[in-house]
Amino acid sequence: MAMTVSNVFHCPKAEVSLRNFNSRASISRFPPSFVRFPRAVSWDRSVTCAAASATGSSNSDSELNPYEVLGVNPIEGFDMVKAVYAKKRKEAERNNDEATAARLEKAYDKLMMEQLSKRKKGVTFGSFKVSKEIKFADKQPIFPWGPRFAKSSPQDIRINLAISAAFTAWIAIKRYAEYKPLQFLAFAFVYRFFEKLKSFEPAVSPTYTEEGDDDGRALRMGKRLLRCLALVFGVIAVSSL
Repeated sequence: MAMTVSNVFHCPKAEVSLRNFNSRASISRFPPSFVRFPRAVSWDRSVTCAAASATGSSNSDSELNPYEVLGVNPIEGFDMVKAVYAKKRKEAERNNDEATAARLEKAYDKLMMEQLSKRKKGVTFGSFKVSKEIKFADKQPIFPWGPRFAKSSPQDIRINLAISAAFTAWIAIKRYAEYKPLQFLAFAFVYRFFEKLKSFEPAVSPTYTEEGDDDGRALRMGKRLLRCLALVFGVIAVSSL
């Protein structure tokens, strides 16, 4: 009985001596589930961080205001939005600003999705009408390469009216028939049509040569100039009949 009591009182000393063992011996005494518990916690923490980052990116995309990114007014027509997008996209590509180009593309895609989702209603915000190209996207024209109606902005309309009024006043003051007013008027409108076609052209990724020049830029400008000359002088020929 005395030996039993002495062994009981000496038991804490043996427990204290176990503290001098290395970490491997102490870990091996625990069950495997207890050892794997910190790994499970770290895995859950990584999953939580990934979910939080994904939620943050979706929230940032949903909070993106496409009108502020493109710098347009919601009441303006979609043709104006498309022209502004094409212009800013070309500037970003010219400056090699990939972040701005991606942001513009994301804003334009968001507007396109809004228009496509509400194409049956015909109206999105106020007087902001859905573009015919989006409203009737499933109906292709007979001649896709043919000219299409593109309404000018109020500022362009005022500039064109001022040019026409100036040349009309010139002809009224001279009071005799000559070709100088007609020549200057024709070339003025060739330039105006050239700039309008340039703003409405879709964004094309440039192909650079070994010298660093855009191979297709001259060809695109030549086609645009031929279209402008054919349009202006065709109108003059028809009106002179």
